[in-house]
Amino acid sequence: MKEILEITKTSRNMVSKLIQGYTLEQLNKVPEGFNNNLIWNVAHIIVTQQLLVYKLAGLPMMISEELVEKYRKGTKTENQASQEEVDEILSLLHATVAQTEKDIENNLFQNFNEYPTSTGFVLKSNQDSMEFNNFHEGLHIGVIMAIRKLV
Repeated sequence: MKEILEITKTSRNMVSKLIQGYTLEQLNKVPEGFNNNLIWNVAHIIVTQQLLVYKLAGLPMMISEELVEKYRKGTKTENQASQEEVDEILSLLHATVAQTEKDIENNLFQNFNEYPTSTGFVLKSNQDSMEFNNFHEGLHIGVIMAIRKLV
């Protein structure tokens, strides 16, 4: 699973670089034809990783329930994120992966609750959830790249 996490680290570094230099206004702008903005996509990948990797393993998540409810699958941008919220999201972008790395080293991922994804793929193990998470993050990197051109 350590090897899979290296891809996640690469993904998170890409996301960090892609949104670097954007103003709070740009991070919050929802372009025409989109339901969400740059900062929603960043928060969404954090929330999804925590749900897929931690919740399905029966482990406590590093994020608040409020963050989950605001950025989980099926949500859309309804309010502007404050600078404080953006700072929290950007901090979690790397902190969650660093914690996952420690938790892998400490062999915490012992259990898993099977989960059918919206793509039709059924996650049957912790390894599946981490691999699927990387696929999911790749999709949202594409969305982030598209939104960047419009803000």
